[in-house]
Amino acid sequence: MNTERVLMKGNDAIAEGAIRAGCTAYFGYPITPQNELIAYMAKNMLDRGRIFIQAESEVAAINMVFGASSAGARAMTSSSSPGVSLKQEGISYAAGADIPCVIANVSRGGPGLGSIAPAQGDYFQATRGGGHGDYYTIVLAPKSVQECADFAYLAFDLADKYRTPVVVLADGMIGQMMEGIVLPPEKNLADLPERPWAVGHMAGRPARHITSINLVPNELEAKVRERYARYEIVKKDETRFEEIDTAGADCVLTGYGTCARACFGAKKLADKAGLKVGLFRPITLWPFPYEALQKVGERGKPILTVEMSMGQMVEDVRLSVYDRAPVHFLGHVGGNIPTEEEIFGEVKKILGLTT
Repeated sequence: MNTERVLMKGNDAIAEGAIRAGCTAYFGYPITPQNELIAYMAKNMLDRGRIFIQAESEVAAINMVFGASSAGARAMTSSSSPGVSLKQEGISYAAGADIPCVIANVSRGGPGLGSIAPAQGDYFQATRGGGHGDYYTIVLAPKSVQECADFAYLAFDLADKYRTPVVVLADGMIGQMMEGIVLPPEKNLADLPERPWAVGHMAGRPARHITSINLVPNELEAKVRERYARYEIVKKDETRFEEIDTAGADCVLTGYGTCARACFGAKKLADKAGLKVGLFRPITLWPFPYEALQKVGERGKPILTVEMSMGQMVEDVRLSVYDRAPVHFLGHVGGNIPTEEEIFGEVKKILGLTT
């Protein structure tokens, strides 16, 4: 088992995790703050004799992913917020054709061109499908450089297992920070899962046609319902979260990505002050850990949701707890990041310890 630690930036870790997972084809287009990811792929995919193409646009990149995955490749693209918006039609097509693929979004401020600073305003886009039609994508949200590598690695296996697009949603701070990590083992390409559904005539395989169009209403409904039955399995088997000291806590913090790190720092400040504060971190933003957070809410203690947005994940928090517990919100946008001290101050205000 490899225990050697290497110093890496989050963007590079996503790229290396994908390569080690057996990504055989990458298609992308530059945009800040994920440019290191595409640069890393440009060098290291070609060094391994794999496919790297800088496409002429984000739209072209996601459609190249569709084609490569249809032909049997483990394919990936990456971008930042406005670039991912351009990819949404292609992601919807991939979901509609049951095409496994991985999309990394190192998100920045918006809407529109916004800023190149980190933000979390893409939560709705990622967790509600983002494109047209009835579908979901699995969404993994790393809070560290280690998880950037691990979740990119995991994303390819989940995509193949459920034949669905998987999004790795890392805000720009996670993509740009550097930490020491242990890289996952590199998969042997010969051991990757077979794709008997793929198109082409290779190895005597019969010709197949992959498409997301179906003009017969009953057939299309049946296909969508089958996909939603698969989503129920994803909810049952793949929901992930981290829970720290929520039992007996007088206040529970929730956040993901960079905000989860700030919440953990605020919890340490609370520990020093003798306050009982818990932390609940969704790891899969879809499927969201509704049932686990519902159990936290049943204790009736206040919950503070911290985001780099005007309030998006907080809606899922409220859906989780219903009226069982009061839900408070602290958010910043435009590249501003909630601080540990600010969060701790909000906790004290909620608990009536300050005015």
